[in-house]
Amino acid sequence: MRQSQLFTKTRKEAPADEVSKNAQLLIRAGFIHKEMAGVYSYLPLGLRVFNNIQQVIREEMNAVGGQEMLMTTLQEKDAWEKSGRWSDNVVDVWFKTKLKNDTELGLANTHEEPIAEIMKKHVHSYKDLPFSAYQFQTKFRNETRAKSGIMRAREFVMKDLYSFHTSVADLDLFYNTVAGAYSSIFNRVGLGDNTYMTFASGGAFSKYSHEFQTLCDAGEDIIYVHEDRKIAINKEVYTDEVLADLGIKKEELVEKKAIEVGNIFKLGTRFSEPLELSYADEAGNAQPVVMGSYGIGPGRVMGTIVELLSDDKGIVWPKEVAPFAVHLVRLGDSPDTVSSADALYKKLQAQKTDVLYDDRDLRAGEKFADSDLIGIPIRLVISDKTVAEDKVEVKMRGEGESSLISIDKVFELL
Repeated sequence: MRQSQLFTKTRKEAPADEVSKNAQLLIRAGFIHKEMAGVYSYLPLGLRVFNNIQQVIREEMNAVGGQEMLMTTLQEKDAWEKSGRWSDNVVDVWFKTKLKNDTELGLANTHEEPIAEIMKKHVHSYKDLPFSAYQFQTKFRNETRAKSGIMRAREFVMKDLYSFHTSVADLDLFYNTVAGAYSSIFNRVGLGDNTYMTFASGGAFSKYSHEFQTLCDAGEDIIYVHEDRKIAINKEVYTDEVLADLGIKKEELVEKKAIEVGNIFKLGTRFSEPLELSYADEAGNAQPVVMGSYGIGPGRVMGTIVELLSDDKGIVWPKEVAPFAVHLVRLGDSPDTVSSADALYKKLQAQKTDVLYDDRDLRAGEKFADSDLIGIPIRLVISDKTVAEDKVEVKMRGEGESSLISIDKVFELL
């Protein structure tokens, strides 16, 4: 992509009504556009990052046997009434609407009920289980507060995986497998060193659920971290009983602020019983299906990366989620410099390298400021000076000084 043709504009100042760092930087760098409080559009740069994060998640969910599907956002109330979650007194974040015939509908904030209804058509025998399916689907939540940028939005995409089992023991095995996959996801997107599997309330079925919490001063949650064991306890369940369960002493824990980037729940028969999702066991007797639920918001992960990894110049994207692998910056418009930069751009394209080519007629300072703000991992500079030496200037985003290398070394580096 030539930057002169890229559908984005950088800004020197963030909108006055944005208080979160992730929204400020993503808007300034041209990744997102704010429609209203808690509602953002992803511009081309932002969508590239979002899709890269989504692909990491997809690969890890496929690796544990999840099958991708896509459910509807519009929801009839029947299944939700059966589970007890249609009332606004129970779930206070509903967006609801009506058809022209006055039929009331909801805009889904999660999908346990819909997928349980679907599975009633596909699960009949113990031979149909275990099974897991996931989606990337838009959710709507009527949040009272929406001041955390894309980390807490009223309209957002969630990856929600649901698993179906014949027994609690089988659920436990899959649950632990997904926990490992989540750790792989956060490692791949650059958050692994700062993300802790955190014990939280498990609700009616299980003593604990688990959140994946990333340490960050912008976090809304308080957790207590055991650094040696790489686990943590959410403040909501920080009791002597939990400490005893985990074999942890208070003095071994450190209080930290954190952002919840994922969660996993053992649902048991919480939804299968009221919705009559059952299977026939080996003796032919009907048994309720045992369920699990596992969520990650790609946008929330994206916002957390910006909160945690940015510096005073802008965003620092990890290479696996960056919008482009290389930012090629041309300084000057002499024929030799232009032809050298164009030639390198074509070579990078031929090598299937994602490259953003800054071919704009701007001063060096403006180009470097934009490059730092956008945060692509590798910056290559072609200028009159580098052409004269038959070299390329290379600088890694977020690291020290630049260096001059030959064109051949560029491709070795990549």
